[in-house]
Amino acid sequence: MACDIWLVPLVDVLVQSPDNPFREDLEIYNASLAAAGLPPVPVFRYMPGLSGDVEPVAAFDYDSLHFLRRAHLLQLTGLDVTPVDELGGDYEQLLEMFESTAEQSHLVWHFDHAGAYVPLDFDVPVVDDALLAGGGPLGSSQRLLKELEAVAPYIGIDHQLPPVPVRPVAPTTLEGPAHPPAQQDGPFALERHAWTGLYAAATRSLAQGSMIVFA
Repeated sequence: MACDIWLVPLVDVLVQSPDNPFREDLEIYNASLAAAGLPPVPVFRYMPGLSGDVEPVAAFDYDSLHFLRRAHLLQLTGLDVTPVDELGGDYEQLLEMFESTAEQSHLVWHFDHAGAYVPLDFDVPVVDDALLAGGGPLGSSQRLLKELEAVAPYIGIDHQLPPVPVRPVAPTTLEGPAHPPAQQDGPFALERHAWTGLYAAATRSLAQGSMIVFA
């Protein structure tokens, strides 16, 4: 199973358009942020040449994402970050043993196939019934980026010289493989595959004022 990562520009001409397909999502996000005592999702003035269209950034399969989350959770809890061939009971045990730590992580505590990250800096993912009924926890692009930088050296990545993801060659179906697939380049290949896509999405989210959505 796989998903695409999309960037949605938070520019006024899109956000304020009556045809904005994300209007209902943004209303839920803003209500949840307000309930948590946070400001609304930022909306930026459209600037030709700087604000792009809604576009896919990268794609990866869910195994890659969970392998990366496992590595980050090991790193957060001070345990050895060791590679595994497949996800087994140890990942479930980690989530159970360190549930409170996982719930504070923007990388770990997020739905696989839905939800969003917004370019707004807040400490822990925002979670309420309205979010869980739709896309799941709402994350911060700033905090996602920091967590990706923290786990990078443990999986063989220098975030100062990050790998560049290959743009998806076709829309990814939920039951199909990611395009392109992860390269078989060492014990942390899957972790690096997910990291590369998320890092590109997070940096561009902050640079151009976009939210990250999973599709």
